[in-house]
Amino acid sequence: MTAFLIRRLLSAIPVLFVVTLVTFLIMWLVPGDITAEIAGPDATAAELAAIRERLGLDRPIWVRALAWYGDLFRGDLGYSYLLNRPVVEAVLERLPVTLSLTALALTLATAMGMLLGILAAVRHNTAVDQGAMVTALIGLSIPDFWLGVVLIILFGVWLGWLPTGGFVPLAEDPVGWARSMALPAFTLAVTQMGVIARMTRSAMLDVLSQDYIRTARAKGMRRRTVIFRHGLRNAMIPIVTVVGVITGVLLSGAVVIETVFSLPGVGRLIIGAIQRRDFPIIQGGLLVTACVFVFVNILVDMLYAWFDPRVRNDR
Repeated sequence: MTAFLIRRLLSAIPVLFVVTLVTFLIMWLVPGDITAEIAGPDATAAELAAIRERLGLDRPIWVRALAWYGDLFRGDLGYSYLLNRPVVEAVLERLPVTLSLTALALTLATAMGMLLGILAAVRHNTAVDQGAMVTALIGLSIPDFWLGVVLIILFGVWLGWLPTGGFVPLAEDPVGWARSMALPAFTLAVTQMGVIARMTRSAMLDVLSQDYIRTARAKGMRRRTVIFRHGLRNAMIPIVTVVGVITGVLLSGAVVIETVFSLPGVGRLIIGAIQRRDFPIIQGGLLVTACVFVFVNILVDMLYAWFDPRVRNDR
């Protein structure tokens, strides 16, 4: 297992390199830069040129890229043009918000999706099955930003049960944190719940039709034991795969949700940096997000070995 983990960590290096390189090229192709934002609307051409020279924006793209990679090897992600602070500090300050939102949304999506999928598989070709799949389809079809606005109006404005935006740190007030994260996490979870539900149903139907399941039932095992111990455990490989993919989708979807609910997360930070051409923030934020996604995929691969001993033996 250790050798496998080392191989996966080494294979992640080219992925992160491609992510940063593509970001460099895209930002280079996009017209405009941050000099006008810094200098103001009344700045002269000479003042803009001086700012570009001071920030190094007048250098060729390959020179800027080499300089950035050199700083990266020293653990330096650069300095924000507009925030006037190191990128590492700005990103790490907001990272807990994005990670907590993603983790809570993933927990809700997995719990609701697996519950619907198991019910649909156990009650195959019944009204319960149809109802569960219709619910999953509705979740897949609803745009998350629209659902977020509807939930804000319903639970925040009309009923007044939950805050309409903002963030309360968990360490300061756990109840306040739960209230501030409830609507954003649920909004983000609903759109991915359907994917997990459909995959769980498909995997469970395949497993429950196997001979060893019929044998377990014939031996008089309890229905709950057959479904969860023998059925669900052996259906977890495709479910875990989907959950790993969905984690990346939730990370990217957090950008929209953080904007809708005014959460001070990395996604909202990157959106603001894109609008104002703050390149170091964009580069550093995307790199940190890519690192989280790579870590999740490595964790998923390791979970394979826990759910399936055959995978563990192959490694």
